[in-house]
Amino acid sequence: MAVELALEATGVAKHFGAVAALRDASMQVAPGEILALMGANGAGKSTLVKILTGVFRPDAGRIRIKGREHRVHSPAEARETGLVPVYQEPSLIPDLDVAANLRLSRTPTDAFLRWVDELGIPDLDMDEPVRRLPLATLRILDLARALASEPDVLLLDEMTAALPTDLVDKVMKVIRQQRDLDRSVIYISHRFQEISALCDRAVVLRDGETVGTLDIAPGVEEQVVELMLGAPVETGARAGPKVVPSSKVEAIETPRLSVRDLAAGTKLSDVSFDMSTGEVLGVVALEGQGQEELFEVLAGFRRPSSGTVAIDGKTVRFRHPADAIAAGHVYVPGNRADALLMQRSVRENIALPFYTRPALWGNINMGREKRKVDAAIDRLQIDTRAQGEVQRLSGGNQQKVTIARWIATGVHTLLCFDPTRGIDIRTKREIYPLLRELADQGSSVLLYTSELEEVQLACDRAVVIFNGRVVDIIAAADADEPTLMRAAYGLTGAPGGSVGDAAPARPRP
Repeated sequence: MAVELALEATGVAKHFGAVAALRDASMQVAPGEILALMGANGAGKSTLVKILTGVFRPDAGRIRIKGREHRVHSPAEARETGLVPVYQEPSLIPDLDVAANLRLSRTPTDAFLRWVDELGIPDLDMDEPVRRLPLATLRILDLARALASEPDVLLLDEMTAALPTDLVDKVMKVIRQQRDLDRSVIYISHRFQEISALCDRAVVLRDGETVGTLDIAPGVEEQVVELMLGAPVETGARAGPKVVPSSKVEAIETPRLSVRDLAAGTKLSDVSFDMSTGEVLGVVALEGQGQEELFEVLAGFRRPSSGTVAIDGKTVRFRHPADAIAAGHVYVPGNRADALLMQRSVRENIALPFYTRPALWGNINMGREKRKVDAAIDRLQIDTRAQGEVQRLSGGNQQKVTIARWIATGVHTLLCFDPTRGIDIRTKREIYPLLRELADQGSSVLLYTSELEEVQLACDRAVVIFNGRVVDIIAAADADEPTLMRAAYGLTGAPGGSVGDAAPARPRP
């Protein structure tokens, strides 16, 4: 006797104006199965999840839950049928505290707190306003809230993209527990390592259509990439740009950016490093080690409690993000919604920095604006079919827009905080060489990444922060994932040591 499916979607289609987000998407999920939903940004993964959970209504297609056809009209209705999502962006209301958010969603507090503790966020302050919590914590809270409702099918859209490795391990453990309870999980991720470790099968979307379903087995990654891209993968296609030897950056006497003894808030205690002109410098750290505070200081969002920042040998004190922007020190956040006017056009978002100074207000030089915006769009190959509103773009294209605005206006130092979070492999392959190109043209790039493999793909060196301090500075050629992970945990001594045995930081450059 055939096993009744937990969820089945057949021929699902969805248009937003002239843009076809989904054309013909189909998938089946069995009870106790972890199914990977894969595809390039813009393939329709997030749209399909939002249709399944009642955010969008499909234009065509059928959805069957436990053998019965359903038309789900809202997330609350989806939850009643056993389908519970964790979307790509946090779904908590920022101006309310955690407790108020739970009341709004009718989440049982005791079950929520049990999951929060198991997922690695103990001693949560329920009265803390959500807007004060870091992105990784918000993702864990969203997941705990979903798990508290005991879903039959849990839908996770880039759940681990903003998480450090220690929290990723806890999330993966919980997902396996759901499978052991004969519950199903639909798992969206661009991290092949996680897919291989967790999932039973993969459904691949391309241009809004299901183009293949594969069993997870050794070597399946190349088949998935071929399906995603619609063409055979060229030899070496996954390799990153050639790393510039660290001797190039060490030969320059005056650093583009010099940070000395920087402290801020309760987590950043003593950070020092230099970044040279033309360098892509990586920052590696586990969650909550002070990296957010570091970027907030450098971007002018936060004032340091001690220490100095110098640009081209001159000490600077940023009192506002506008001060940093005026110095050519610009910020690209991992959370694209923080940087974009989501209901405005691509052109308006890219052109925004042209008119930040009151002296420039008045008649707009449309010709100059169009030339610079078009050049940036062409350079980053931004998909502008839905440029009426940036919110209609895929996550990868939205991130390209945040970078394009600074390319259009000129950039001195680019501060990138996890810019490829939740972005597909194809878009990453475009962003890595772009960062290298900007550096080769005289800009400098400070790149925090939660994906350790990006260091060797994009950077010249990596600064590793543990417990608010720099514990290692590693040339990219030596910065493989095991080395970075040991340093990120503070284990810079001999193998087998503990955090308490960590060796002193290397001498500052």
